[in-house]
Amino acid sequence: MRNIKVTEVMVPVEEYATVHQDANVYEAVLALEQAQKRFNQERYKHRALLVYDDHKKIAGKLSQLDLLKGLEPKYEKVVDMSALTRFGLGREYMKSMMEKVELWQRPLEDICKKAVEIKVKDIMYTPQEEDCVDADSTLDQATHRLIVGRHQSLLVVRDGEIVGVLRLTDVFQKVCEMVKTCQI
Repeated sequence: MRNIKVTEVMVPVEEYATVHQDANVYEAVLALEQAQKRFNQERYKHRALLVYDDHKKIAGKLSQLDLLKGLEPKYEKVVDMSALTRFGLGREYMKSMMEKVELWQRPLEDICKKAVEIKVKDIMYTPQEEDCVDADSTLDQATHRLIVGRHQSLLVVRDGEIVGVLRLTDVFQKVCEMVKTCQI
């Protein structure tokens, strides 16, 4: 994989699902649906949207998890749930926390109201340096970053601009293709 560049496997920004930061959740869902219809059907579907600002620059990313968490604003009151499990806090503790904070007690009751009230910019993830990979990186380097960082995707950057998304699913597919060519 040393001679394969990230740019050969990434999804270019122009082909990725995007939405403006001032859009609401309803508009984001429609944008994702439309992007799925236009996207190459031989590839895995998008699981996130890139969020752009007024200057058409990518300002963040909205994943499926971000959207679901955004529909239940009480998650902001709770610490990182994945961190809790790493500290050995089990299912019963998580259940009691859900009950105490009343998470998802009536999750979908007002979903239509929430979908038009909640803005993408309020629930999107703002990428950090560790969420990015240089466009000139090899697939080996990027795969290492995906694994170590436990990322579902990395933003591909060239000269400070986001030019694409390297998705774990596409890297996995590429690796599987390579494994199938092995002479065993």
